[in-house]
Amino acid sequence: MLQIPLLIQPLSIVWDFDPVLFRIGTFDIRYYGLMWAVAILIGAKFFDTFCKREGLPSKVSESAFVYGTIATILGARLGHCLFYDPVEYLSQPWTIITGFRDGGMASHGAAIGLLIGLWLFSRKNRLPYVWSLDRIMIPVGIGGAIVRLGNLFNSEIFGHATTLPWGFEFVRSHKWVSEFAPAAVHPTQIYEAICYLITFAVLCWLYFRKDMGRRYPGVLFGIGLIGVFLTRFFIEFIKTEQEAFEVGWALDMGQWLSIPFILLGAYMIWHGVKTPAVAAENPKPHPGPIAGPAAGPKHPHKKKRK
Repeated sequence: MLQIPLLIQPLSIVWDFDPVLFRIGTFDIRYYGLMWAVAILIGAKFFDTFCKREGLPSKVSESAFVYGTIATILGARLGHCLFYDPVEYLSQPWTIITGFRDGGMASHGAAIGLLIGLWLFSRKNRLPYVWSLDRIMIPVGIGGAIVRLGNLFNSEIFGHATTLPWGFEFVRSHKWVSEFAPAAVHPTQIYEAICYLITFAVLCWLYFRKDMGRRYPGVLFGIGLIGVFLTRFFIEFIKTEQEAFEVGWALDMGQWLSIPFILLGAYMIWHGVKTPAVAAENPKPHPGPIAGPAAGPKHPHKKKRK
């Protein structure tokens, strides 16, 4: 009989969700890992759509998947190790790999890794870097929301105590049991997921309906950075500290790491609006690779045979 691990009480929601999807012996697959996989696959699907829409070959989409996946996973892992627990991981660097299944992925590290990966991808495929940045922000919005649902399934990264009727009791979390029980806490994972979905919807509208990716290069990237990291900055005020060293800080690590991305986003919007590239209402497929020569007959002086 199917049991729903959700109990709604008058002033809180008891969250008793098993984070393990299935287990084979000592090996288990968790919803959190599944959410990361789904987010990456959605990103690949969107890049495939972008390439088809803009007349680029399928190998460009395949290349984006390889570079984007490797860069995101490595960046997320290294970001957690270096930003949140550098002493342990630098003293025992092999645990960066051997401790991978123990958890530890940082969204800011994923963002930095993705920026590097897209730069390499753009060079390989002779595409303007800003072209890649604009388009990656669209799946990043929905991907970030999905990963936050993975945090919810893990009963981790929640907020401070609240009396609001949608407060959660994360009964499987040792942190909640030891520090907050029986008080309910803010489900900040859901707050962030909703904001990221709104950012995703705005970016889709701007790209597919307003052709902003071609008309104002850099603006989509800037709006995406503002939507994701400004959200993160403000929600951190009601979120519990992830590491003990953050206690007593005016701004926590997540907020300090978000500030450069917010400033970069503001600059990209300003620069993109100031220097528009193409004034067009309806998008038209590009005839070939954006940075390469225009597609056409190799010998234009010869007439085609009929």
